[in-house]
Parts: sequence; C-alpha cells; structure tokens
Amino acid sequence: MLSAMESTDASTLAAAVLGHFGAAVAQAEQPFVLGISGLQGSGKSTLAARLIDASRERGWGAVSLSLDDAYLTRAEREALAVAVHPLLRTRGVPGTHDLPLLASTLDALPKASPGKPVPIPRFDKGRDDRYEPSSWPAIAEPPKLVVLDGWFLGVEPAADAAALDQPVNALERDEDPDGRWRRWVDARLGEYLPVWRRIDALVLLRAPSWKIVATWRADAERPLLERGEPGAMNGAALSRFLQHYERISRRALATLDDKADFVLRLDEHRSLIAPSLADRTVIVGARPARDSFSRRGPNLLLMASKDVARRARSYGRVAGSEQGGVAVARVGPGAAEACRAQACVGEALVAHAGGTRAFGR
Repeated sequence: MLSAMESTDASTLAAAVLGHFGAAVAQAEQPFVLGISGLQGSGKSTLAARLIDASRERGWGAVSLSLDDAYLTRAEREALAVAVHPLLRTRGVPGTHDLPLLASTLDALPKASPGKPVPIPRFDKGRDDRYEPSSWPAIAEPPKLVVLDGWFLGVEPAADAAALDQPVNALERDEDPDGRWRRWVDARLGEYLPVWRRIDALVLLRAPSWKIVATWRADAERPLLERGEPGAMNGAALSRFLQHYERISRRALATLDDKADFVLRLDEHRSLIAPSLADRTVIVGARPARDSFSRRGPNLLLMASKDVARRARSYGRVAGSEQGGVAVARVGPGAAEACRAQACVGEALVAHAGGTRAFGR
C-alpha cells in the first residue's frame, strides 16, 4: 500500500502521474493545468508538492495553486454573511472564493517575466484571512506545469434542483431550514465551471466514503489541539464544520470517477488500493477517452518493479519513467498481452477502461 500523505509515497504517486501526463505536459505550448481533486484530508497538498518537485527535477518550471489560496477575505465573507446567510462566514464552500483573482492569476502565468512577475495568492488559515499581497511568492517565467488543487474541483451543480429540498445533516436542518444557503451555494458552483474547463487533466484522490473525512480531519486537528493552537477544533466543533461540505462532498464521490482522467483510489488509511499481487507491484488507473499519448485506442498504464516494467517496455513502450525504485510504463493492449505471455505473469497489473485487470495466475 502507498500512503498518500507520506512524502516518500507521494513522490511515487507523483512519478506515476507524471509518467502518465508527462508527454502532454512537455508538448503543451501553454502552461499545462493539472487539477487534483480530493475530499478534505485526502493528501492533495502533499501530492501537489511532490509533483512540483518531480517537475523541477525534469527541468520544468512548475507552480502550485490551490482553491484554498483564493478564498475571499474575512471581511468579504462577513459581508456575505450579513447580505445572504450567516453560514457564509465559514470559508470553503462554493461562493467563498475570489474567482476573478484565480482567473487573473491563471491568465497571467503564460506571460510571466522578470519584468512582470506573477504573484501567487496565499491564504493564512490560522488568521482566516489572506496574507498580504506583498508576501505572496512571485513567478518570473511561464511555468511548464500548473498544479491546481481543491476539495470540489470538477464538481458541477445539482442536476435536479429538487435534490436540494431535503437537508442532509443537522447543520442544514437547523441552520438552513428554508434551504436558502444550500441553494445559493449550489448556484455559485456554476460559476466555477469556466475554471474547471481550464484544467487540461484531472487527477482524483478518491476517498472510500464521506464518513472517513471526519477521521482524517480529526487526525490533523489532534496535534493542533495538543499545542493549544488558536482555531483548533474539538470533536463537536469539527463535526459542525464538516457538515458545511457534506452535500457537495457526497456529490463528488458520486460523480467525479467518470470525469477524472486519472483516479487514485484510497482506503481509510489514505493508502492506494491495489489488487493483491506482488508487494512491489501497484496499479493506478487511467482513462483512455482523453489519452494524451494515443487517440487511436486505449493504452494501458503499468506500474511495477523496474525489472517487470523494463520487460513490458521491451514489448512496445509508449512512454515510461523510473523514479524511487518504481517504474512506470505505458504499453498498448498488444504489448500488454505479450507481457502476459512472456514471464510478467503474477507480477504485473494494468489499468484500462472499465476497471483494473490483473495479469496473474
């Protein structure tokens, strides 16, 4: 199993992601926007950081940008709380982000230069407000890769407005009895679609369920509580906080698998789920519909030990990389069958449209 939160394992996942999208990134004439979507606590920030490191090792300029960095200021959210609904004091839901700031940053990055560097917004969650713009990091040249992450990246408004009628938790029942807040939030979600359309490829860190998010967040809050950090939440406060995000999180779980270009399925320990074969073999999935290497038919992504991947590549590699003791090879269906016939049996797995297939006994 690979932990999405551990630096070493996140580096392995980053190698797999870049092994899949590397050719598309390299060939892109504009900065390639790679989205990472995952519920709270799934490891988005850790994976994004490792992707930046891995990109720079390839000689690519890279920058990370999070929806969390584009929150409205505390004063702006206070104004929304007064004008629209008190629940909008809490950051995070659609409608609490500065979309013009996010869009203008993405617009400016291809034109970044030493004479006109692009500041990257940053938000101080401890103060619940933006850092002063003078302290934002600045990018002085166009990056090859932009990693954009967010907990509801790619989610769309409700397909049926009637689905918003019934509350999904105590917060909606008691603090939004007429549904005004949740309808306003869902309407604002439509304003994020132009941002979603700017994403060249979407990676999904797929949580096993909504309920596990509370455990993941409690794990993160525990050391803050022990240190007496301002804003650290106890169990009751955390439960109420998470209910702000439950409705859209459940929609993400129900809809994003089919929209994502690359799905990493996590278990309750934030470990990558893979069929049980050799310990050294892990599989990650790919969608061929938007395949960046071949549009003539589905290619397969093989992630295995170096020895196995070398053999697979010898039968018809499309692209591959070796990092951190793990090799990633992309092979066509014919090459995969050759691999199966030529001693990869029991050692290799491939992911393809419709699920995961094991080459095993």
